[in-house]
Amino acid sequence: MHTHDDSAASASGSARTWWEARYAEHDGIWSGQVNAVLADVASSLPPGRALDLGCGEGGDVLWLAGEGWDVTGVDLSVTAITRGSRAAVAAGVEERTAFVAADLGAWTTAARFDLVTASFLQSWPVTIPRERILHQATGFVAPGGRLLVTAHAAPPHDELPEDLRAYRFPTPAEDLAALALGAEWEVVAAELRPRTATTPDGSLRDVVDSVVLVRRL
Repeated sequence: MHTHDDSAASASGSARTWWEARYAEHDGIWSGQVNAVLADVASSLPPGRALDLGCGEGGDVLWLAGEGWDVTGVDLSVTAITRGSRAAVAAGVEERTAFVAADLGAWTTAARFDLVTASFLQSWPVTIPRERILHQATGFVAPGGRLLVTAHAAPPHDELPEDLRAYRFPTPAEDLAALALGAEWEVVAAELRPRTATTPDGSLRDVVDSVVLVRRL
């Protein structure tokens, strides 16, 4: 039986409004480059079907499609999804990509994927039901498939606005617990990984990612 949760619907609406306004600030707010952890993991796998949760403007989707994957990207923002679709056409990978504008807290699919990824699925200052989304993601993984969760484990830069300074960054242990895995899963990695990132002004910064990679047996 489906029940309507007014508080959840309100939170979803607030997040959608905030992110649409954020995307409206510039023609593109992300680099368009693949996330380093995803590239490292996917490069060792044979191409198959992939699902990118919180795909934004589609940088990871396009990279995976270019590597031979058939990829579905889902994001709350219609603006982000529209940009991703246009970028896929420009890159000539539209036949390998599908973009869906949806609330991940409620979205589901009967399809199963060889790789499900959620890269920096963090929303501030408005919140999303992140733990619920991560747990639901386990149900989208095909037998033998993998689920990769990459998150900021610390502030990505020093000049955080006041409304972001109270944000609590997830640990690998917390994200692993949110997945609530059963015996049919193998934990491949649950760790902090340092990397060097390029800031919008072109300078380099050392950052730390939380990485959880699990495989359905």
